[in-house]
Amino acid sequence: MKKIGYLAVALAGMFLSINANAQTQKGNILVGANLANIGGTFQDGGSTFSLNLTPKAGWFIKDDIAIGPEVNLGLLTGNGSTRFNYGIGAFGRYYIKDKRIELLNKTRWFLEANAGFNGVNTKASNVASTNTNGLGLGFGPGLAYFITPNIALEALLKYNLTVGFGSSVTAHNVGLNLGFQIYLPSAKARQTIRETKMAK
Repeated sequence: MKKIGYLAVALAGMFLSINANAQTQKGNILVGANLANIGGTFQDGGSTFSLNLTPKAGWFIKDDIAIGPEVNLGLLTGNGSTRFNYGIGAFGRYYIKDKRIELLNKTRWFLEANAGFNGVNTKASNVASTNTNGLGLGFGPGLAYFITPNIALEALLKYNLTVGFGSSVTAHNVGLNLGFQIYLPSAKARQTIRETKMAK
């Protein structure tokens, strides 16, 4: 019985001491998505629904620096209007390695920026429709919390700006994104791809 107790304490210690630095080493891969503005209201005056989804994949070109492509799709509808936003581009992340600002051993602060082609189109029944299409930029801080050595839950506060052409020259917003990322060492990623192909 004592051996089981020692084993449980050892496993708990290993889980609580997950090092969140190994996941951001050069050559690793991250895959996941951020979700923002998920919600809805249901009232007598009308109902609303909102959802924003941003899948992304990144490669660590150096320790703590990842770059890669991302896609942005969003919908806000209700009260006689519908707004659809979309975008495709690239993002970059820098993970801050400073023990003084870590909340827990399993957390990492990061800064994220993105650039690409974005569009925001709004249609309303009682006013003229508006649209903005052009260069999309975004930046903000985030926090990754590693629930396992390879999976992190994230919170990202981001300012997004679209500048271009259309009935409105600019469109911008600030959003709190919640999501997850899977961090894979490149050798493990290759093995997963091989196993998937063999399963087919």
